[in-house]
Amino acid sequence: MNRKKATLSIVFCFLFIWTSIGFAEVNEVDSNFDGKIDQWQHLGADGKVTKIEHDGNFDGKVDQVEHFVGDKKLARVEFDRNNDGNMDHFQHYNDSGKMVRVEKSSKQNGKIDWKEFYSNDKKLQRIQIDDDGDGKFETSQIYNSNEQLVEIEGDGNGDGKVDRWSKFEGDALKYTAFDTTGSGKPDQWQHYDNGQNLQKAEYDTNNDGKADRWEHFNAGKLAKIELDRNFDGKVDMTQKK
Repeated sequence: MNRKKATLSIVFCFLFIWTSIGFAEVNEVDSNFDGKIDQWQHLGADGKVTKIEHDGNFDGKVDQVEHFVGDKKLARVEFDRNNDGNMDHFQHYNDSGKMVRVEKSSKQNGKIDWKEFYSNDKKLQRIQIDDDGDGKFETSQIYNSNEQLVEIEGDGNGDGKVDRWSKFEGDALKYTAFDTTGSGKPDQWQHYDNGQNLQKAEYDTNNDGKADRWEHFNAGKLAKIELDRNFDGKVDMTQKK
């Protein structure tokens, strides 16, 4: 009798597990009616969609995957942009269903080297770039509320600290500041005319936060050097070229 009870218990457990698994289904869809399946809708145990896979170019391979949470709330979308079988573009969404971040492999080599960040009103705020593929994001592009580029920050020596700041007005580069000493603050500034020609270069040679050497350029050529030799903020020597 005990052996029969044990056997029935095993059968009951097996049926319970099989029934539970059976609730997780995949709906197959032929979206363009060509006789081939090109969409797979994955359902959870509660019958809600958890993932949808797409074959967007109808080559028989998945090139887009949508991930959902809760009641079909979009959480993430993955894309295979070059159709090599590897996802290389990822879009992330917040609880309100708005896209807040994009991550991608711009070189399509499997490494994420580009990140875009968006505001709640879907406007681009910042782009981070891993220039050399080492996993560190050395460059940041910062945008204003009109999605215009206003500043670029860079880590030129790869130590994880910003040492270059470029400021823009409209589409023109106004100046770039450099930290050449590792102090965390700029000690060189390059000013540009309409974002093209170097107009003036300033240097803080004693690292007190103030320029004490000025180089002036005309049509790209050095025309004059001004010096503040006693660091009182006033030019006390001029060299013309």
